[in-house]
Amino acid sequence: MQQLSPQGQQIVQELAARHGFSTDAVAHMLLAVLHGNGSMAQFSHPEFGGSGQWMRGGMLMLGDMFNHALQGRVDALCNELAGLLASQPGLLQSGSFQSQSQGGSGRQQQTSGGVQGHSSLFIPDPADHWWPTDLGSPAATGSQNNVKYAYFPAARRLAVNSDGSVWVYDSLDHQIGGFSQQQGPGGSISFSSQYGEVDLNRLPVVLRDGQPVNTPDRASQPPAAGGPNPGQAAPGHPAGDSTALAPAEVDVFTAIERLAELQARGILTAEEFANKKAELLSRL
Repeated sequence: MQQLSPQGQQIVQELAARHGFSTDAVAHMLLAVLHGNGSMAQFSHPEFGGSGQWMRGGMLMLGDMFNHALQGRVDALCNELAGLLASQPGLLQSGSFQSQSQGGSGRQQQTSGGVQGHSSLFIPDPADHWWPTDLGSPAATGSQNNVKYAYFPAARRLAVNSDGSVWVYDSLDHQIGGFSQQQGPGGSISFSSQYGEVDLNRLPVVLRDGQPVNTPDRASQPPAAGGPNPGQAAPGHPAGDSTALAPAEVDVFTAIERLAELQARGILTAEEFANKKAELLSRL
């Protein structure tokens, strides 16, 4: 939960006096509007008639549905809070990820509300900025299960936090719009772009926990169930100055990737994987 700075507390006190609510109620609504990215709020407070929902543009539902005077005061407060948040740098985002969980969780919209930049209203929380600072502010963020995403299109970087380990990928020329996550043993992560659905492990890894990654050996990478798998660039999108592979080489590396997935799922033992990998590499 975000903590108000001294300046934020002062603003809350002024709003409370102006709209006739307590500072606790105004602070509650401030966070609700923030989590709704400035365009909506879901709240539950006695001074607002219990549970309710507000959407910018005129839609308001209160538990005390016939109290029209209260509705007008709540709507005025929410609109002023939305304007206040919009004036603060980095608090509201213009994008979000669409995430899909395959295997029982259904499709979810990941909202982008939350403290993303330096605002005078809140005390900065390091946990809100888990990606490398040199990437700046993301255009969109999302989370699903134990995985968090942050997309930086200007820098062509995608940051993924899986169980506290932060991976930074080169997003190449992909325009990423969403993620899907396969549940269960050997679960994999893919993303959607203008090229369709693409496995996350097709993107080149740039950093892992702040350390540069130089073409890692896929056999030493974590299994899919434990988090995202770094890998080579997607076909047709070579990374950096690497030379394009011949078709035969591509087939070999594709086969190795499939073997690695089988090993991660427990279908192949480590010894079987090593033998098959050596056999395939001998064809190059």
